[in-house]
Amino acid sequence: MAKTKKLPWAFLDDFRGADFSGEWPTLPELFTITTKRFGTRPCFTDFEGEGGAKQTLTYEQVLSRVQTLAAWLCANGVTKGDRVAVTGKNSPEWATVYLAAMFAGATVCPIDYALSPAETENLLNAAQPKFLFVDEEKFAHFTERPFPYRVYSLSPKHADVYAYNLKTNDVVTARLAANNVKENDLAVILFTSGTTGTPKGVMLTHKNLVSDAYIATTRMTLYETDVFYALLPIHHAYTMLAVFIEAISVGAEVVFGKSMAVTRLMKELKEGQITMLLGVPLLFNKLLAGIMKGIRAKGAVVYGAIRALLALSYAVKKIFHVNIGKVLFKAVLQQANIYSLRIAICGGGPLAASVFKVYNEMGIDFVQGYGLTETSPIITLNPVDHFKIESVGQYFFPWMEMKILDPAEDGVGEVCVKGPMVFQGYYNLPEETAKVFTEDGWFKTGDLGWLDDEGYLMLAGRAKNMIVTEGGKNVYPEEIENAFQLYTDIEQITVRGYIADAATKSEQIEALIYAGEDVFKRLGIERSGNETAQSVLAQIKPTVDAVNKTLQPYARISKITLLEKPLEMTTTQKVKRTYTT
Repeated sequence: MAKTKKLPWAFLDDFRGADFSGEWPTLPELFTITTKRFGTRPCFTDFEGEGGAKQTLTYEQVLSRVQTLAAWLCANGVTKGDRVAVTGKNSPEWATVYLAAMFAGATVCPIDYALSPAETENLLNAAQPKFLFVDEEKFAHFTERPFPYRVYSLSPKHADVYAYNLKTNDVVTARLAANNVKENDLAVILFTSGTTGTPKGVMLTHKNLVSDAYIATTRMTLYETDVFYALLPIHHAYTMLAVFIEAISVGAEVVFGKSMAVTRLMKELKEGQITMLLGVPLLFNKLLAGIMKGIRAKGAVVYGAIRALLALSYAVKKIFHVNIGKVLFKAVLQQANIYSLRIAICGGGPLAASVFKVYNEMGIDFVQGYGLTETSPIITLNPVDHFKIESVGQYFFPWMEMKILDPAEDGVGEVCVKGPMVFQGYYNLPEETAKVFTEDGWFKTGDLGWLDDEGYLMLAGRAKNMIVTEGGKNVYPEEIENAFQLYTDIEQITVRGYIADAATKSEQIEALIYAGEDVFKRLGIERSGNETAQSVLAQIKPTVDAVNKTLQPYARISKITLLEKPLEMTTTQKVKRTYTT
């Protein structure tokens, strides 16, 4: 009889009853259990010491700071179900506030620190938190006038309101608050859109997040000796779960990165001895481009020989499941400061198969995953020992279900899922919530794809209008289009993504524009003939440039296509997006 493989979370049975009573621990229970197991091991690391020095806190030290801040929150009026907001760059302070709020029984509202103050205020108005912890960059804005929430700092430069300096003698209340948190209680509200309109907040419970973290480990083995690199913004569901929560679920170390600047990135990769690198296509494309540039610089003969060795390495790995790349390309990997990597995971957007393959050829276990904020987010992951480069991964059966809704003849249809990681709904938006669920409870992802006979998902495209850039950022066309409503030079504008680089599948933003009559009157020309295109474009471009300045860099229009006739409209005056040009 074949031996049954032990589940990655089997150790939880030793703590069940004494340290938690639900099916899954809450996040406070999880962190407490991990501290009992690995209290003296490194937990949070950054490079914010004097002169960029590395500084590390152990699990015991972090737990002490978390409990101290949780006690202060309770003593200052936080009760179960209240919201605590946090916005700032990745840091141990950010993560401490996140955990402390949960220890106090609150729901955390992480806000994208790249948003403008006005956009941040819009989300805060929807969340209605009791407290806001904010980075140094926006601290002045949120303290220059009264707000309905109390404002505190993630930076030691404001010592009197600095998160680490907030203390009270009343620790009993906080301990009771943590014990009162249950697995089905709301843990976080993550805002995915509507920064300039009605915010859409995804509600995730402790069970959603903790179950997803542990279930994901059925596709790869994680160790307490691993070092995760939190380089992408931690407010995003991808980094929050796959780096932060995943690391603390197994007792691993989290290194907080604040910038993708090459010099800083190389320093942190090398000195941090990163073993787990999770990123988006933009990051991995940049790293690989630098590596291949160095190889090409050695000449055609050396380049040809290395390409041959790469092909050999891949064949051995796929056929015999033996990784010889780390030996063959040790010098190359050391030069790029990624020799310490065990696993690299790409998510948040499409990645060229050729890039996926080269990393595996070089000896790094490189896999892709897929998910949405609404699914905590991970719902598929390529197993390290049985990956398929054409797939975004295998779904987590038997712990969840996945099906294709209304598949066409080729098997492609909308991807739908059920499982413990599926969200509870959109905050205060019951009608929007109802739209994304079938009558029998399946969550409709809005993405199109098909499943093979081993449960691997192949994505065919997005059913919704959302654009995902190379950097893994979600761009919502309607929000950009709305910014042009007051400009009479543009009668109609429709925003879509276009492939800027076929090799990397890099997607950028294109605007299809039908110019207003004012432009032609000003130019004294008729609306006809290609000879007018350049003069019309010259009139339109200043308007596009002006709006671009108000948008996040990743959402800016980089291509303008002038239309000879307007696109077809619906009865509610919305463009039908089944267009061609």
